[in-house]
Amino acid sequence: MSKPLSRRKILADTVAAAGVFSAGTFGASVFGISVFGTSAFGTSAFAAPAGRDSAGDPAAQWWGWRGPNANNHAGEGNTIPDDKLQTRIAWSIDIPGRGHSSPIVVGDALYMATAVKETGTQAILKISQTGKAVWAVPVHQGGLPSKNHPKNTEASSTLAFDGEGLLASFYNNDAIRMTRLTLDGKIVWQKEIGRYQPKQYKYGYAASPLIYGDSVIVVGDYDGPGFLASLNSRTGEENWKIKRPGKLSFSSPIVANIGGRDQLLLSGNEMVAAYDPATGRVLWKTDNATTMATCGTMVWDDSRVFASGGYPKAGTVAIAADGSGRVLWSNPTKCYEQSMLIHGGNLFAVSDSGVAYCWDAEDGTERWKKRLGGNYSSSPILVGDVIHVFNENGEGFAFTASAKGFEARGRSKVGDETFASPVVVDSTMYLRVAKTDRSRQESLLAIL
Repeated sequence: MSKPLSRRKILADTVAAAGVFSAGTFGASVFGISVFGTSAFGTSAFAAPAGRDSAGDPAAQWWGWRGPNANNHAGEGNTIPDDKLQTRIAWSIDIPGRGHSSPIVVGDALYMATAVKETGTQAILKISQTGKAVWAVPVHQGGLPSKNHPKNTEASSTLAFDGEGLLASFYNNDAIRMTRLTLDGKIVWQKEIGRYQPKQYKYGYAASPLIYGDSVIVVGDYDGPGFLASLNSRTGEENWKIKRPGKLSFSSPIVANIGGRDQLLLSGNEMVAAYDPATGRVLWKTDNATTMATCGTMVWDDSRVFASGGYPKAGTVAIAADGSGRVLWSNPTKCYEQSMLIHGGNLFAVSDSGVAYCWDAEDGTERWKKRLGGNYSSSPILVGDVIHVFNENGEGFAFTASAKGFEARGRSKVGDETFASPVVVDSTMYLRVAKTDRSRQESLLAIL
């Protein structure tokens, strides 16, 4: 089991292991230890956005993976510059450790997960909307997996907020463990959801928790007794738990209302499946619709669901969501780690190899494709009528979300690495990046 240690001790060890933190413009003393440092990006002339009240309106914020409508669309009225985002950085703050967890935005603060392998620490960070460190709460000390994929981290799951508290899932001590925290960083409960002991492919964990009503849903797909489970998010009491096929996969579950009912969608394990999120009952499933391992989260329109992957086979597929499980169309394009976008009757994607696609959602007709370049893990986001996407080398591309043809809107260079996905709230993009020119250092950027 992970051992409870004093927060001061863990943070001191974290700083000593990283060896790159120093107080500065965006520095802050947390529990008497400075754990955030001045960013190499520096400051800009742009003013940070005004503070928000309490938790605020969920429709106008970003309370979990894939945003307020679970589709990675920024809320209506948001705008982001298209070109040279590196010149639009309002603030930047160094992040201890490493993680692919995207930030969530609740009230006037941001929350995210991180991990420092040198100290075996998995922690939750709170950062003010003006780029100041507020607190860092260690959730686990020790128990990190001994092996992981070089592109994965020990803090890849994005947090979720249920209107009162934060939910965080970590792969720790051979299990998936869920922790509930208050917004001031107090741990309310923590429990093991299920064992997680991959054998053939020790590539870590990446799925994010999902809030549905008063429950939190979490998946553990691996080559063992895999599971899909629902807990009461306030108490941690189990609502239901079902078996998954027992093959390694990394996708996060998502709930969509299609055909007049809520459907909990999940790809991977050589199938696409829809469950009743209230009970865990299988509504329908389509075997052999996807390959064994997928990472992206499914997307949907009013009658279809879409998935892509993966390993060992590549492919993108559209399936009827009427309960029949009929495959409507498919193609061999691979979007493994990154998710896709639906907009205006079209499916937009950027493949692993750096090609942007637009397909007709109804029949899969290719409207256009364009090579952007680079490899991709970060998911594209729709802001107004513009899609923004970042490759693993920190290069950003903006293009119009239209079926009429590829229309470039701008390019950016925001860091040396980008694996986490951006979020947009109040016309501000928050993006986790890394610089690698001296020693590797992650930062959270606010771009407006």
